[in-house]
Amino acid sequence: MCFSKHFQDFSAAPGILFRDAARDAPDGWIQVADDIRVTDVGQRYARALFELAEEAKATAAVERDLVALKAMAADSKDLRVLLHSPSFSAENKGAGLAGIAAKAKFHAITTKFLGLLSANRRASALLDVIDSFRKLSANARGVVSAEVTTAQPLSAAQAKGVAAALRTALGKDPEISTRVDPAILGGIKVRVGSRLFDASLKSKLDSLKFALKRA
Repeated sequence: MCFSKHFQDFSAAPGILFRDAARDAPDGWIQVADDIRVTDVGQRYARALFELAEEAKATAAVERDLVALKAMAADSKDLRVLLHSPSFSAENKGAGLAGIAAKAKFHAITTKFLGLLSANRRASALLDVIDSFRKLSANARGVVSAEVTTAQPLSAAQAKGVAAALRTALGKDPEISTRVDPAILGGIKVRVGSRLFDASLKSKLDSLKFALKRA
């Protein structure tokens, strides 16, 4: 298992070194560049992480860690600020994520990857990485990954209804991740791959405003 092999596309520029911190992670020093376009950074890091996890037969463990991290970010404003604020240095972000990983007893590959992401000043892309990783994992298992966004948390009955509707529409059992975004005001948004079904109240109001402007 070679960490540098999976992240070799990011190693064009010198200066950022990251060393193994766990027995189960690949050995040796690696060098990574911060030269990826912002638009696809999440997908590219996720692909490299997924391939590494598959090779180590640790896909399920790494995915569990990432799902837990996403839930933590949803619940903690402090964590969201740490990830996205330019006020924190790469070292600060790395230390914060390392502390979370240690407390949660994350897999060595997850822990190492969080350090790499921070060292590359890409911690703000973590949630995109998580979403992309989950899609790759779902595809590998032959299920459909769907992200459901609502203004308020779904009740158990509502979540069951959404799952049933997606199962009927997609012809496959959906693997659903939920996100709460008060900005959509009400209704629901569902993203499956590149497809977006937007039945949010905000979208309807925006459409009404546009129609009124053209009237």
